[in-house]
Amino acid sequence: MGRIPSLKNFNAFPHAEDHLLKKTYSGAIVTILGLIVMVTLFAHELTFYLTTYTMHQMSVDLKRGETLPIHINVSFPSLPCEVLSVDAIDMSGKHEVDLHTNIWKLRLDKYGHIIGTEYLSDLVEKEHGTHDHDHGHEHDVEKKPEHTFNEDADKMIKSVKLAMENGEGCRVYGALDVQRVAGNFHISVHGLNIFVANQIFDGSSHVNVSHVIHRLSFGPEYPGIHNPLDDTSRILHDTSGTFKYYIKVVPTEYRYLSKGVLPTNQFSVTEYFVPIRPTDRSWPAVYFLYDLSPITVTIREERRNFLHFITRLCAVLGGTFAMTGMLDRWMYRIIESISSSKPRSGMRKSTKPFLLPPHPRKRAEKKLEIEREKIESEKQQAAIKEQCYTDDD
Repeated sequence: MGRIPSLKNFNAFPHAEDHLLKKTYSGAIVTILGLIVMVTLFAHELTFYLTTYTMHQMSVDLKRGETLPIHINVSFPSLPCEVLSVDAIDMSGKHEVDLHTNIWKLRLDKYGHIIGTEYLSDLVEKEHGTHDHDHGHEHDVEKKPEHTFNEDADKMIKSVKLAMENGEGCRVYGALDVQRVAGNFHISVHGLNIFVANQIFDGSSHVNVSHVIHRLSFGPEYPGIHNPLDDTSRILHDTSGTFKYYIKVVPTEYRYLSKGVLPTNQFSVTEYFVPIRPTDRSWPAVYFLYDLSPITVTIREERRNFLHFITRLCAVLGGTFAMTGMLDRWMYRIIESISSSKPRSGMRKSTKPFLLPPHPRKRAEKKLEIEREKIESEKQQAAIKEQCYTDDD
């Protein structure tokens, strides 16, 4: 039993009786503020722990024989849908002309509102004559005079001119599946017969390929992806020419926290504009020239360690608790010093040096010590008296 009292000396949290503790308004205010701060910090740390972060890793791309998905959504405010076509060609020699399998078109009015239905194929009447692409418009115009066009071609020319007078535009959107090699796809008026194009535009310098790229991506989107060409606007006013976007595609794998894998691609881009010249035989277009990087980027979702969360939580909550205790003591001493320094009415101000009052806990301990000494003194006096009575007997 003698070890128990000595064990109490190791108690770092001594308690005083309730009647020896003094509660103040300043202490209550500090306590409430401390609780608000601790709850806020706890919510912040919990959010920080539950939020995932990503790790990036690079490796050599080993994929073979797969296709490259391309998602496009581009508006041409100055060209009707009847004259636009989408063509693609890659380094393997595969040349797809006037793609329409997964490409749709929407007619737009001069304000950009949809006024027509979706077109699943081009409205250009290809049977009216052969056509070439990019640098292939080398037919002699005089070999096919205007009277050789049939009635359908004349109707189309009138329809396109009327649409252009009304300020119609076109939105081209959809998906392309191309070989996983370098190549390009372009949107242009190359689908038109050269003679039809001349009848409509009166020369290549009058073809306005102003466009707005609403979306361009090379695969599905993952959280945090940035497609640099999204919402890109290129408007021409007094000139015409060809836009070329040089794209570097980076194969990417996004691994979710749930172990799911999303194969996709990122890309970077630089652009170049070539103004049309009177001597040029090519027609304005919008080219997207892409090449693939040999490096694959793996993005992995991670979550922070639970022990790390507990450590941070103890640090911020413990620090806040300690700071509130210090703030309470400082405020109490300041208030006590101000109240004790005020002179009483009718009395001269004391010239004695000012001493800060002791801490409430120290005063309580001092009072307990005085009471213990008083009790011990009374016990000693009682013992002395009892001894005296014994000696007298």
